[in-house]
Amino acid sequence: MSGGRFLDPRSDGRVRVKFCGIAVPADARRAAALEADAIGLVFYPDSPRAVDVARARAIIEVLPPEVSRVGLFVDALPGEIEHVLERIPLDLLQFHGSETPDACARYSMPYLKAVRLRSELNLAETAAAFSSAFGILLDSYVPGASGGTGRPACWTQDLESDLDALAGFRVVLAGGLRPETVAAEIARRSPYAVDVSSGIETAPGEKDPARMAAFMKAVRQSGNTAP
Repeated sequence: MSGGRFLDPRSDGRVRVKFCGIAVPADARRAAALEADAIGLVFYPDSPRAVDVARARAIIEVLPPEVSRVGLFVDALPGEIEHVLERIPLDLLQFHGSETPDACARYSMPYLKAVRLRSELNLAETAAAFSSAFGILLDSYVPGASGGTGRPACWTQDLESDLDALAGFRVVLAGGLRPETVAAEIARRSPYAVDVSSGIETAPGEKDPARMAAFMKAVRQSGNTAP
């Protein structure tokens, strides 16, 4: 399957799952065994979940082709991203910084643009600016952090109302999701996918097999379907 399940455009009525911050091959194998749709590799040196090219290659080698490989970057220079792309067969890019639409689209690859939910965010303007994105990832806002904080997203009444502006987008929910909360978030917002990192960890970059399995079970039993 070209690009893996996460990118499959066919609507199969299933909310997709991405396990982000995969840092060792063993966790990638578990993700695949649990039928996760994608795994995320963090190419951001300041993250405790960061991987280099050598480790990323080792992780990807254990994945079956149906699991999409996502590379996460935060305000990386084009040369840095191109260095990774020349060596790692990624299916999807994920941008978590202040990247412009042109900067995200320059690699001629599908991409997710992460936006951190805060009161001054205008989702309609974001949607218009990033119309070339494969999807919009909605993350929590923590000053000075670029994601992976484990903090739940703060949904103000205005943001809830503005969510309709993303009706034409694949919306990926992130930000502090856990096995205990993900079903309620799916029921409330009917996303295309959910993205989890810290919510399935014992420590940053150390995934907990039991929590990974519990997260997948909660999504499957949520009774909700992707748009």
